[in-house]
Amino acid sequence: MYRPPRPTPLAAVISLLRTAARGGGDLMSLLPAKAYRVRAGWLGYSRRGILIVNDPELLRDVLTDPAGIYPKNDLMAGALEPLVGNSIFVSHGDVWRRQRRMIDPAFSHMRLGKAFVSMSAAVDDYEHRLDALCGTGEPFSLDLAMSHLTADIICRTVFSTSLRSQTAIDVFESFTVFERTCAQVEFKRLVFDKPFAAIPQHPEVLAACERIRHHLGELVDSHLAGGEGGAVWDDIAAEVIAARDLDTGEGFTRKELLDQLGVMFLAGHETTASALIWTFMILGLQPQAMARLRAEVDASGDGALSLEQVRRMTFVRNVFKETLRLYPPIPFIPRVAAEDAVIGGHRAKRGTMLMIAPWTIHRHRDLWKDPHAFDPDRFSAEREHELIPGAYLPFGLGPRVCIGAGFAQLEASLILARLCRRYDFEILDADRIRPVARLTTRPEKQLMCRVRRRADA
Repeated sequence: MYRPPRPTPLAAVISLLRTAARGGGDLMSLLPAKAYRVRAGWLGYSRRGILIVNDPELLRDVLTDPAGIYPKNDLMAGALEPLVGNSIFVSHGDVWRRQRRMIDPAFSHMRLGKAFVSMSAAVDDYEHRLDALCGTGEPFSLDLAMSHLTADIICRTVFSTSLRSQTAIDVFESFTVFERTCAQVEFKRLVFDKPFAAIPQHPEVLAACERIRHHLGELVDSHLAGGEGGAVWDDIAAEVIAARDLDTGEGFTRKELLDQLGVMFLAGHETTASALIWTFMILGLQPQAMARLRAEVDASGDGALSLEQVRRMTFVRNVFKETLRLYPPIPFIPRVAAEDAVIGGHRAKRGTMLMIAPWTIHRHRDLWKDPHAFDPDRFSAEREHELIPGAYLPFGLGPRVCIGAGFAQLEASLILARLCRRYDFEILDADRIRPVARLTTRPEKQLMCRVRRRADA
């Protein structure tokens, strides 16, 4: 079986030295071999203490958090604040519950039948771009391509408008700067700083956040100003703007709108883009898997794909689900103990970082057969009995599970079906591909490829 690229797990001290030597804040390389074996255990030395939790029952207790003592990790919340403020992604307690009550009705607009039309239109436009690249044979960044396409889809869904090319490039480049440089991914801060310390950000990170929020502000302001000729917007952004607190009757301020819609925009496209990069890499390097996927798509005929046709493509969906297992877009879901606690027999003092890591859980030898192998049939109906509840969490788990999971899976299935039916992807420098984890799981360097019209079409 094919085993796609991954870091080689090493002893704790060696992993620390490797990460320090490479720089760039790759948290994935920092994980010692022990992290892939234990159900729960301490990770090396840290001033605050880092307890990794891989056991499905234990991690369920942390993520559902019935007692409210495991909020989002303070290091993550502080690092993300310049980008998404105290939004629903990082808030907790009464603030989170208020935000969730106000935002939930907006997701009625994420009706998949309606969203599918926007998805299809965005893929139509992107095929024109790929057709031009077919003619030139010019290498291009798969990272940028997938980020552009998924950003256009989420922009059409949330804001009812397509995304300008230059805006997409600027958002991609700014997010890359943010992800590579934000203080959360500095292992010095992770290992040596005390819990709940202030997190000063680098000037280039703050500038990158400002550029992203500027673009989001333009989209938000277009809705606040109203549609042309008095037209009423009918999309997610309009619903969030109209949302009111049931207790006070107040809506979100403009800053809060930027925070909340910024989360939807960024989480709604960067995570899906991350997974699609790895999916196209695997399919580009595994012709048998590509042939099998194409056979399923071809069975639907040559015309436009309908929502129901895409929903019936089980192998396409399972390829994406297996890629999410091997390369979860959010590789770490850190929490912090807000008070002393006992987890799996381990005493965690207040301030202890609780590391729920889909990256290690999805590759744990006790939870998966041949865990590093690409095997989409794990998710087939015939093998459903092999799956351990709580061992697969690319979208999180508990009350904070990703509300857009169904949207993302449909979007990815459509993109894979449409683009694989039409194009061949040649992955360049395949032997140099190395995954790294900062905020999302990405290739260390942008993954370059060439595209051609499908040879057997």
